[in-house]
Amino acid sequence: MRQPVDLPKAYRLLNHGPTVLVSARHGGLRNVMAAAWAMPLDFDPPKVAVVLDKATYTRELVEQSNHFALSVPCQAQVRVVHAVGSHSGRGIDKFADYGLQALEEPTAQSPLVAGCVAWLDCVRIPQPEQEARFDLFLGEVTGAWALASVFTAGHWHFDPAQPELRTLHHIAGGHFFAIGEPVGE
Repeated sequence: MRQPVDLPKAYRLLNHGPTVLVSARHGGLRNVMAAAWAMPLDFDPPKVAVVLDKATYTRELVEQSNHFALSVPCQAQVRVVHAVGSHSGRGIDKFADYGLQALEEPTAQSPLVAGCVAWLDCVRIPQPEQEARFDLFLGEVTGAWALASVFTAGHWHFDPAQPELRTLHHIAGGHFFAIGEPVGE
């Protein structure tokens, strides 16, 4: 039986792609936040979109530096993902306060969060009108990396013996799912 969904909750019908950690740095300061609204936009050159609310400190750093990174966290990181998504980074260093390590990747312009299963380093494609109106930021991917144990030859493959490496999917209200089993061929 079909049932109506309240329109303010309609986004939840589509919002089950992987949660990402958005990080940026500028002037010796850095921050990381969780974001459920991120998506690919193009293949060549690769582009992404992510929603960064006006109130977030990470957005300020992205606007100042014109760079950001998307790190794809896994099930083992669910507590820290919820924590960095629930607290502001103004006045604190979330990396230090939450025990996060930044990966050393010489070509990355923004901090990549260790322990994740994939990373995309991006340069901002300024779109002042849509950033102001919709909080929507576009980025061109300038570097991408993934753990070979879960992503090779352009495909995700999650080992049933390692559930802690499955990607997280935020479905609102502090609730997450981990990606499930593959279906089909």
